[in-house]
Amino acid sequence: MADPRGFLSTRERELPTSRPVPLRLSDWKEVHEHRVGDSPYLKRQAGRCMDCGVPFCHQGCPLGNLIPEWNDLVWREQWDDAIDRLHATNNFPEFTGRICPAPCESSCVLGINQPPVTIKNVEVSIIDEAWERGYVVPAVPERLTDSTVAVVGSGPAGLAAAQQLTRAGHTVVVFEKDDAIGGLLRYGVPDFKLEKFHIDRRVAQMEAEGTRFRTGVSIGEDMTWDDLRARFDAVVVAVGATEPRGLRVQGEDLDGVEWAMTYLAQANAVVGGAEVPDQITAEGKHVIIIGGGDTGSDCLGTALRQGAASVTTLAIGYQPPVERPTDQPWPTTPRVMEISTSHEEGGERAFLASTVQLLGEGHVQALRVAETEYLPDGRRAPKAGTEREVPADLVLIAMGFTGPDAASAAAQIGVAVSPRGPFERGEDYATAVPGVYVAGDAGRGQSLIVWAIAEGRACAAAVDAYLTGSTELPSPVRPSDQGFAA
Repeated sequence: MADPRGFLSTRERELPTSRPVPLRLSDWKEVHEHRVGDSPYLKRQAGRCMDCGVPFCHQGCPLGNLIPEWNDLVWREQWDDAIDRLHATNNFPEFTGRICPAPCESSCVLGINQPPVTIKNVEVSIIDEAWERGYVVPAVPERLTDSTVAVVGSGPAGLAAAQQLTRAGHTVVVFEKDDAIGGLLRYGVPDFKLEKFHIDRRVAQMEAEGTRFRTGVSIGEDMTWDDLRARFDAVVVAVGATEPRGLRVQGEDLDGVEWAMTYLAQANAVVGGAEVPDQITAEGKHVIIIGGGDTGSDCLGTALRQGAASVTTLAIGYQPPVERPTDQPWPTTPRVMEISTSHEEGGERAFLASTVQLLGEGHVQALRVAETEYLPDGRRAPKAGTEREVPADLVLIAMGFTGPDAASAAAQIGVAVSPRGPFERGEDYATAVPGVYVAGDAGRGQSLIVWAIAEGRACAAAVDAYLTGSTELPSPVRPSDQGFAA
């Protein structure tokens, strides 16, 4: 245990300072100040960990992160040992420590009657310190097998599977349809949450370990799934869940009504130095974001940085409470009011707002919005007599995703698609097509980054067992697992 009295002497959470709003709206750099490993507050927060007999934070995170262990090591300033324990369960803590909503903190036992330990910040501080001190080095396999594996998709699930299989000695090639590795980490998450050098240096590590990357290759178009299956001993499908959920109201086809991910991908590309002809931009526009989740929040921060005249986020449901509701007790993940760094920067939020119609002549000019009414059977519907019009020059639809782009894989090699939208697979991540496996959101549906990495690791273990007859790779989750984090 770190500090036996730490949770008594330090009862409040302490987090790194955020850069001033006017400053951060002038650039695309990360919101928080640089983490410094020897900061007194970090040692105090790590010392608050009680090293519980039953550490529920393990259950809150599907990766099974050894949180009490690395909290203790941070408190003792044993950074080399801390990163070893962190990497034992998590390939990419620099990603999770920045963009994961931290279900581990909702499960922290200290959270029963105190604010929980700042687990996420301790995690990202460990990996940042490890990079600065040179502790993150390639783990080159001692021997190579004769087996080859293709990983389709380079998001967190694909990268985790690729790194695990490479370290097991297999020859792994990652195929990515975009021009750079990272999937939605690269072109979905804005730089103010995750600067892309974090991806680049991790990819460099993986290349040094032996993983090969092929960008600009769309499997199903540039190469058929049949050809891919014939060239490799096993295939891991980790293409994510990128099919957006539509609004299905009159006027959705007007100019100026855009998918949130299209908008974010273009913005990220421009920040990365690319030229995007006819870029969708919020500059000088009245922007409406339909959807109050993380993607909507990312659109908000992006629109503010582009110089939007106004930004309003519409959420169809009730405004959640600030504190944990009594019907969502510890250690479940409660549905509470989320105030992201983007919300701190500006914009308005409207709850119980149902979009009835998009109005305009060729180009969107306004939304007709009504108050949401909850019907006796639980369905939601616009309440009659409450309609109003909201001016809009740009409407971003951020209502989540229904599943992967599955058409080519289903047509070319017969991978089955479930009624929900994701690919069908068994408890070993295998599809009905021999040698073809599915990991991450492509099989689970839209979920958290920790689930993607956990599934990538578990799928790698299943593939390793398929290729060699047995495996020593860890398998933290099964496709049917839900847990507190789901």
